[in-house]
Amino acid sequence: MDIFFQSQTWVSLVMLTAMEIVLGIDNLVFLSILAGRLPPAQQKPVRLIGLSLALIGRLLLLYCVSWLMHLTRPLFTLLGQEFSGRDLILLGGGLFLLGKSTHEIVRRTEHAAAAQPPSGESGTFAWVLMQILALDLVFSIDSFITAVGMARDFVIMATAMIIAVGVMLISVNKVAEFIDRYPSLRVLALAFLMLIGVMLIADGVGRDIPKGYIYFAMAFSLMVEIVNLRKRSRVSHQRQAT
Repeated sequence: MDIFFQSQTWVSLVMLTAMEIVLGIDNLVFLSILAGRLPPAQQKPVRLIGLSLALIGRLLLLYCVSWLMHLTRPLFTLLGQEFSGRDLILLGGGLFLLGKSTHEIVRRTEHAAAAQPPSGESGTFAWVLMQILALDLVFSIDSFITAVGMARDFVIMATAMIIAVGVMLISVNKVAEFIDRYPSLRVLALAFLMLIGVMLIADGVGRDIPKGYIYFAMAFSLMVEIVNLRKRSRVSHQRQAT
């Protein structure tokens, strides 16, 4: 444990932890929306179990660093574009995320007037849990590879991931409650996940789209929506007062 008495260790730990927390935002949003398909009594347990199992999976992948880095080696070439194991995972995850988000948006908009079960009455615990774990792997691939490049010590990388997941465990219920309280925010979150899906597909075919652009666009959209929510709330209070 002498490594924690070195200043460089703490610099790497802080940078890695911050990166893991930022890159975990999309995972947190997706987890919150998926859990919302379950009955209310199962939503908190699936978030807790999903994140806990995701942490175990991340640590196991991190332990297999040599296999993880092997994913970046080209497997085949198609139309002049080389594809690696990482690319195929990103493509598959991006297509799934794009399809899932599109389906959820259609279900919540076009069928809003039709008779349908309220939030929390569709899906099974095991199926939701499997989707959380699968998408966590996809969301984590790039952060794993970046972590290996930033810190060569397993203890530092594992500590950063544990802290980041701990932050997610603390905040996931608040994020889910906030999204559930305002239906328009749920659609906005799904649009955010669609953008992430497009970004993953682009990355899988060798077209890098910096996440910073997507996060900025979504942060701006979120601020606009919060202003609209405050305005609608103020108008509603005024009508009730009269």
